[in-house]
Amino acid sequence: MLEMDLERRLELILKPPTEEVITVEELKSLLEVEEHPIAYDGFEPSGLAHLPFGVLRAIKLKDMLEAGCRFKLLLADWHAMINKKMDGDLEKIRKVGEYFVEVWRAAGIDLSKVEIVWASDHASDSEYWKLVVSVAKNVTLKRILRALPIMGRRVGELQEAAQIFYPAMQVADIFYMNIDICQLGLDQRRANILARELAPKLGFKKPVAVHHHMLMGLQGPAKLGGFEEDKMLDMEIASKMSKSLPETSIFVHDDSETIKEKIRKAYCPPKTVEGNPILDYAKYLIFRKFKSLYVKRPERYGGDVEYYSYEELERDYIEGKLHPADLKNAVAEKIDELIKPIREHFEKDPRARSLYEFVREQEITR
Repeated sequence: MLEMDLERRLELILKPPTEEVITVEELKSLLEVEEHPIAYDGFEPSGLAHLPFGVLRAIKLKDMLEAGCRFKLLLADWHAMINKKMDGDLEKIRKVGEYFVEVWRAAGIDLSKVEIVWASDHASDSEYWKLVVSVAKNVTLKRILRALPIMGRRVGELQEAAQIFYPAMQVADIFYMNIDICQLGLDQRRANILARELAPKLGFKKPVAVHHHMLMGLQGPAKLGGFEEDKMLDMEIASKMSKSLPETSIFVHDDSETIKEKIRKAYCPPKTVEGNPILDYAKYLIFRKFKSLYVKRPERYGGDVEYYSYEELERDYIEGKLHPADLKNAVAEKIDELIKPIREHFEKDPRARSLYEFVREQEITR
């Protein structure tokens, strides 16, 4: 393989929204020997698709496919059941999983290039459960409890013994699917670290962990509480856009007016970058999908301005040359443009529409 080739593949995988790779050296070594490494991401079917799922995920997935990865998208139906999503009803969860596939299709993901895997297929194989038990036998209860943030739970929220299986199942998934690269959100970091620690002990290859940024919810930084360690990571997990908190989320089915209204009310302090969700969307969505961001404003406020890089936009915002209201209007317009094809697919395609109607009628449980 040409050196240039390798560098380009590495660049694609490291491209934002990737935020952390454990380790870059291991990733480079893997790409040197594997032209098509196996990567995966897992999703609990758990409600309507929002920006992180429908847009951010598709951006990173396309990078990975272009880098030559063979990608497995795991619909974690059993995990969702354990995590009490859709009241733990496996049949409902399965239908939400089918809806997720439609969202990927509408987002422009070439489904012929990815493998859709259902956790219930793993669950029907005794070898899988043997793996789950092996993982659990090689890890302490304390370590399992520390991994609970991967399911959006804090230790104090643990209600059922079944929830203790969850981290062991997620680690077993990685080994069972023969994964080279775990390409998930930063909130899944603890499961991936656990898999890396246990792999040599259990005779599996150590997966490279590629973690992507988690889009912030419209509310801005959340108050921390209940997590034990790594305050920066826990703050990002607590502040992420969550489907189970609809008032903090933009969904792929929201119309122009809804998007505009949600963004108008969003947290966006002037001259402030840290914890600013509107700048977050500009950085990780808009400048990944568009060449520029055009801001319309009256002459008395400086007239229209076009930004060709996020850095330019951020600089003007910090210096107070760009007002939060003008930034919000421009971002709302671009987000509407981003989700329009997805929204229209669900309006025009009868099967997609009926799946959407089904999911919309369900009560979303945390």
